[in-house]
Amino acid sequence: MVTREPLAGTKLALLTITLAMATFMLVLDSTIANVAIPTIAGNLGASSSQGTWVITSFGVANAISIPITGWLAKRIGEVKLFLWSTAIFTLSSWLCGLSNSLNMLIFFRIMQGLAAGPVLPLCQSLLLNNYPPAKRNMALALWSVMIVVAPICGPILGGYISDNYHWGWIFFINIPLGIAIIFVIMQLLRDRETKTEIRPIDVTGLFLLVIGVGSLQIMLDQGKELDWFSSNEIIVLAITAIITLIFLIIWELNDDHPIIDLSLFKQRNFSIGTLSTSLSFMMYFGTIVLLPQLLQEVFGYTATWAGFAAAPVGLLPLLLSPVIGKFGHKMDMRYIVIFSFIIYAICFYWRAYTFEPDMDFAAAAWPQFVQGLALACFFMPLTTITLSGLEPERMASASSLSNFTRILSGSIGTSLTTTMWTQRESMHHSNLTEYINPYNPNYQQIHQQLAQLGMNDEQISAYLAKQITHQGLIISANEIFWLSAGIFLVLTLLIWLAKPPFSAGGKDHGGAH
Repeated sequence: MVTREPLAGTKLALLTITLAMATFMLVLDSTIANVAIPTIAGNLGASSSQGTWVITSFGVANAISIPITGWLAKRIGEVKLFLWSTAIFTLSSWLCGLSNSLNMLIFFRIMQGLAAGPVLPLCQSLLLNNYPPAKRNMALALWSVMIVVAPICGPILGGYISDNYHWGWIFFINIPLGIAIIFVIMQLLRDRETKTEIRPIDVTGLFLLVIGVGSLQIMLDQGKELDWFSSNEIIVLAITAIITLIFLIIWELNDDHPIIDLSLFKQRNFSIGTLSTSLSFMMYFGTIVLLPQLLQEVFGYTATWAGFAAAPVGLLPLLLSPVIGKFGHKMDMRYIVIFSFIIYAICFYWRAYTFEPDMDFAAAAWPQFVQGLALACFFMPLTTITLSGLEPERMASASSLSNFTRILSGSIGTSLTTTMWTQRESMHHSNLTEYINPYNPNYQQIHQQLAQLGMNDEQISAYLAKQITHQGLIISANEIFWLSAGIFLVLTLLIWLAKPPFSAGGKDHGGAH
């Protein structure tokens, strides 16, 4: 890679804002359509279950294209790849909004997902490679704010648009932002392209990647709806994913020009950082999905108000991330990560104690607000640990691989959390139902009180069945919160295996002084 002086002053500020907006746009698009699926499906004459392919198609394409970002960047250059990917993403966003059939929308969502894959790791790589070494932690902190805030804004913005405007505006809002990003990056980085080299295309690796990751992502997205391994489709997808991914790993480790640089895992800090990020993000992202569903199904929140209850988690990262980015390098990054994990554990225990049938809005929002402190101390130090000691020319490969494992872990966390939630609810529902019988004094008392309110036996049975379901959902959610808290405490031990000094993007600058 040609050595250039880092950007400074206005150019550096403009680069930071532009890449932060690109990150926000990409992460937002992975969640913004979720709450609008019923509206989109109804408008296009499809069922809600068919409509979920709008999400699945994007996730599969995104998961496939992220790991090959490093290979593509070396072949055509990071700046050029970023510009082309953003342009295709913007174009496909416009085409998604114009779609008049579900198949048409799914096709353009695949196109959008493929284009989106390289942008996120390239935002990280371009920031680090154009920032002064002493300020790289600040760059990572600002980048991490967008990763945190965008998934929270997605459902709120998506719900508002689908309630008040045509659903196409969920995608149209990307167009002016995408055009502005392309224009600014062309001006700032036109003469700062990374070194390229023509490598043979790893056709076998690419084929195994598409089949393996595609099968795994479809299995994770559709598993709950198809009742997991009671479905032949899920069994076939699981077997296909396992076999092809095993062959992919073996092939990539022995190929002279692998499409995924698995040798990065030989770096101790990369392995520990990636594993810690993946496991913690699995727990965190699972609850991002669980909390709004719980608030809507049990407590009667609208999608918008469920989003507002979850939103306070983004406040402290907005305020504290720049501070942590500026002063964090003076501390051992492991201390910051451990502090983050302990706060996570406290917040999960807090939820497990306070989530009850008569819970008010504040009881849901306060743990989210405090968890923002954990998030503010999460991404920057973990990313610094993960990328520490790597050469600049390996940054795109490392960023794409670490982002791929993080996003895949989010999908796994979502699937495990929602499946465990419904299965544990069924068990608790059965256990609680055993107490509903005419010989139970408590049941007799409740039955009498409801009868005095004017309910007949049928209405009383329906009311009690609903209450039992709600109790089962709350108990099973609290069990997930307990489990998540325990895992975060275990992760405080794992991060100690990382070896200082830590400095993202080079071997010359230690992060722990």
